[in-house]
Amino acid sequence: METVVPRPGRQPGKQQCRPAGLAAELRPALMRTVRRIRAEKADADLTEAQYSVLALLDREGPQSPRALAAYERVQPPSMTRTVAALADLGLVTRSEHPDDGRQVVVALTAAGTATIRETRRRRDAWLARRLAELTPAERETLAAASEILRRIAAS
Repeated sequence: METVVPRPGRQPGKQQCRPAGLAAELRPALMRTVRRIRAEKADADLTEAQYSVLALLDREGPQSPRALAAYERVQPPSMTRTVAALADLGLVTRSEHPDDGRQVVVALTAAGTATIRETRRRRDAWLARRLAELTPAERETLAAASEILRRIAAS
């Protein structure tokens, strides 16, 4: 049987342990947590979509705007606007594609890399402070849950 950590002052009932009940409990908690983590960023004016492009470039290396659009599941014109905004901020550069002069390649600048690193540092620090407030048993539960959540997200 699946289990769920109850809300404070509440014991998990049978509904909460069933997939649909657990989903109804976890979804808003995960959404609020993600929103709170996303608030911790190096540049408050940077949108989450812009940060996502920076993070992708940091992880995967230089990409064409078309590849970025496909990964982010947006239309190429939308990605062109995002890349232009990032270039205006000095966070990415656009250069000619080595094999096709009609295309461009988008890459992080040193400022873009610094923005990514600082945002990750802030997000990790915020979460570490919150985790430090928990009991060792609660942290162990979350450690086990993190692996389960990774598996869920991968499918």
